[in-house]
This record gives sequence, C-alpha cells and structure tokens, in this order.
Amino acid sequence: MNFIQRLKPFHLRLIERIAHTGKLQLAADALNVSQPAASRILADVEASVGTTLFERTPKGMAPTQIGHAFLRHARSILTAYENLGTDIDALGKGQSGEVKIGSVTGPAVRCLVPAILKVKKESPQLEPTLEVAPSSVLLRALEQGHFDFVISRMPSGYDSRAFHMLPARSEIVSLVVHLSHPLVDSKRLSLNNLCDFEWAIQERGSPIRTALEDAFANEKTSMPAYITNTSSLLVMLGLLEQSHTIATVVEEVANLLTGGALQGQLRILNLKTQIRVAPYYIIRQRDRQLSRGAERVLEETMRFL
Repeated sequence: MNFIQRLKPFHLRLIERIAHTGKLQLAADALNVSQPAASRILADVEASVGTTLFERTPKGMAPTQIGHAFLRHARSILTAYENLGTDIDALGKGQSGEVKIGSVTGPAVRCLVPAILKVKKESPQLEPTLEVAPSSVLLRALEQGHFDFVISRMPSGYDSRAFHMLPARSEIVSLVVHLSHPLVDSKRLSLNNLCDFEWAIQERGSPIRTALEDAFANEKTSMPAYITNTSSLLVMLGLLEQSHTIATVVEEVANLLTGGALQGQLRILNLKTQIRVAPYYIIRQRDRQLSRGAERVLEETMRFL
C-alpha cells in the first residue's frame, strides 16, 4: 500500500479528531486548519485507502468498519510518535538511557555509589551499570567502548594522550582484622610488628600490593612470609572470619566493612605510618562524546571526590 508512505502524523491526527468529535469543522478547529483544507485531506486519505472511512449521518460522522481499523492503527502510531518524542527529550536531558561506568574499588564506594543514588533519585528511569575491576581491565574495556568513563589508574603500556584524564585522588591502605586478633587494640603499630601473621594481599603488580611492598621496604622490613594472594573481598572475609589473617583493602572499603553489617566483628589496625596507593583518575576516551546521562553521573561523581 503506497498510500502508507504518503501518510503524515497530521493526517492521522485529523482522522482521530473527526472520530472523536463527529464533526469535520470541530476537528479542523482543533488542529487549527480551515474546514475546506480538512475536507481535502480527508478526501485524499480516503481516495488512497480506496474506500470511505466515515459515514456522513445527520448526527455527525461515524467511522465505518474500515474506519475503525484505520483508527486503531492510527492511534497506535500516534502514541508511538509521542513516546518517541518523550524518550528523545528524556535522553537529551539525561533523565533516561544507560550509563556504563567502570571503577577500581575505592572510588566505586566513595564516589560512584553516592553519585548514582543522587542522579537516580532525580531521574529514576536512568539505568546505570557499575563494574569494579583492576585498572588494566578497565582501560582495555574503555578502549573497546564498553564504558562511558572509568575511574582507575593508568596502567603501563598505555599512552595517556589518547584519553581525557581528570585528576582524582590517592587512596590509603587499611589493614583489617577480626575482632579476636591479638593486636586489635594496639596503637601505632609498625609493619615489623605484623610480619609473623597470615596476610591476604592483592596479587603482585597490583597498586595495593606495590604500595605495601614499598611501605615494608621503607621500614627496612621483609614482606610477610605467610601470604594468600587474592583480590576477592569474599575470600578475604572468609579468611578474616576463620583466622588471624590481616587483609589489605582501601580505606573506603575498610570503613564500609567495619561500620556496616559486620560491625563488631572486624576492626582496622592502628598503624604508625599511613600506606598510600598511587592516585587514580577519571578517564574517558578523548574522541567520544558523553551522553547527557553520563555527563550527569560524571558531574555528581566529581562532587564526591
């Protein structure tokens, strides 16, 4: 049916108004056109369909059987147009759509969670995805277009000039233990005091592991002999619950663990010297324009840094 290609939303609105009012003149007035113009449009549509859409009666214009079928589809199409306009408006204002973010653990807890909650409160239809992973995984996924932006460190082998980078902040390493740990109440501990215990530490080459190795070296102390290498928080929690293991996590995660559901079971050891991890950055592709929704999440994230 070639006539379908010639139909415009205005034609559909006119047919819908005629059916609603039963009067051609009232329909024309509602759409701000003259009655003769409305009559010509209706005649053109009926000629294209090949039959009349309305019966002319003394009481007004009533849809024919084909007219009812035409109206059913016309109303569906007009609703789709309206929804399209609403969706485009919402996307343009950042009120809906998807936002995909990757982050290392600390800023995910400190910045992204409160930022997402703030934006979601204002725009419930916005659908954010937050993934936590090591920096090397995040940068590779960012290059592949999987994320709108990431919060991570810049791994070796990447050219920082290929990205748009905003300085964020450094992290502090906390040492978490079970309440039953022998040193739980000790003050100003040195790393030398902790060497003989079991440790759960992130894998070699990770930022926390590197920061910890540097801290032991600065104190002229050897790394602990008894180490379980893991980046899994669940594994660390299991070890903490069943032993005197010392687990290394960033400060934000430590505060969450010791102040949340596990409060009363876990504690943060009191160290004489802070252990700092290399700073992380907000990183996005230089040649990619962010959606308004992603811009809104990024703006709120900056407020929590």
